[in-house]
Amino acid sequence: MSELPVKVWLEHGGRLLRLRLAKPKANIVDATMIAALSSAFSAHHHEADLTAVVLDAQGSHFSFGASVEEHLPEQCAQMLTSFHALIKQMLDYPVPILVAIQGQCLGGGLELACSGDILFAQPHAKLGQPEIKLGVFAPAASCLLPEKMSSGNAQDLLWSGRSVDAVEAHRMGLVNELAEQPSVAAVAWFEQHLLSSSASSLRFAVKAAQHDAVTRIKAKLDAVEALYLQELMHTHDAVEGLQAFIEKRKVNWGQR
Repeated sequence: MSELPVKVWLEHGGRLLRLRLAKPKANIVDATMIAALSSAFSAHHHEADLTAVVLDAQGSHFSFGASVEEHLPEQCAQMLTSFHALIKQMLDYPVPILVAIQGQCLGGGLELACSGDILFAQPHAKLGQPEIKLGVFAPAASCLLPEKMSSGNAQDLLWSGRSVDAVEAHRMGLVNELAEQPSVAAVAWFEQHLLSSSASSLRFAVKAAQHDAVTRIKAKLDAVEALYLQELMHTHDAVEGLQAFIEKRKVNWGQR
């Protein structure tokens, strides 16, 4: 029997929900990972005592990204629909989601992380959206990054496909706190700032602070998903880039 892709448990008397990606070393965000995360968030959504979530990952890396195979034309509609539903679920979550990042946090992994609220990262962690190098773009990140950093910095990462270390990501406004042990730092932040709060009142504070951004992101995500599926995935270069990556060969762009 295979291991579950996400470990789920409660701490501090049910006040803190812990979610841990558990498919190292890559922790690929695939259909099984998405389903497990969505199920875990749903199962604890209405617990009255819940005050925060800490999302982290087992192993040396947070996530290498989403499954490239599931981005091919035959599967990408189903994959994007389910992944974007998870992102909306996280955006609408009633309590803060604290994300702890180590090692590589790329592509769909960074999109998942940015669906949380406060990011803690090891200084030498690598964050990036390399999708453009495969001939596609990052739909969710196109909506999430401009809400977490300046538009110029978001465009830098989205258009160049480059990765930055967490120190630079912190300067850019993407990472909130640098820590050698980001999971420990996230839990400590919860203990210091949220544990003694009213869970009921905190829910109203979260909703009030995030209302406008969440409304913008969800509306844009629908539009960008349509752009990806109805236009991008009908081009030669999008399919060629993905297939070249999977086949480990040189890409042959057709500029079309």
